Amino acid sequence: MHTILRLSKERRSIRSYKPVKIDRSYLELCCDAGRHAPSACDSQPWKFIIVDDDTIRNRIDEAVFSGFYTLNSFARQAPALIVQVSERIKISAWIGGKLKNMDFRRIDTGIACSHIVLQAQELGLGTCILGWFDEKKLKKILQIPRSGKVELVIAIGYQDKAPSREKMLKDRGKTLSLNKY
Repeated sequence: MHTILRLSKERRSIRSYKPVKIDRSYLELCCDAGRHAPSACDSQPWKFIIVDDDTIRNRIDEAVFSGFYTLNSFARQAPALIVQVSERIKISAWIGGKLKNMDFRRIDTGIACSHIVLQAQELGLGTCILGWFDEKKLKKILQIPRSGKVELVIAIGYQDKAPSREKMLKDRGKTLSLNKY
């Protein structure tokens, strides 16, 4: 099977992690995969922050995944996080986005995220992409400037338990058509 298709089929959202540190070179390799993602007008509007320091992780766990955001409290088990921050884009991408009523930064960071999680899958690491967190507190803890927007947080670690259910894909005919809708 083709590598990308195999990784895409194998990749799942992991919500249970072993308490095992990840070699930082693996985390950097995942971020490098994200760096190589395409972006509108080659803006590369991202900054990836690897968080693997226990003290900082504890501060994030207490502030960012609690209260209203406990839905993602499982992320506290992950030995590392990759925080994706969107930055300014090139003027040509900004103008194109305004004309199309689209924020290309969000699309670009989504593509980069996909590269990161597939690289992690290849390394034997499990991931879960999180969009539900306290951005204000996270920005304060990680000293992210006002101009940056935290788009996603990726929990990453070695999978502890198999996912509780199989992937449930829509029928191919509902998601794919040829030459017309």
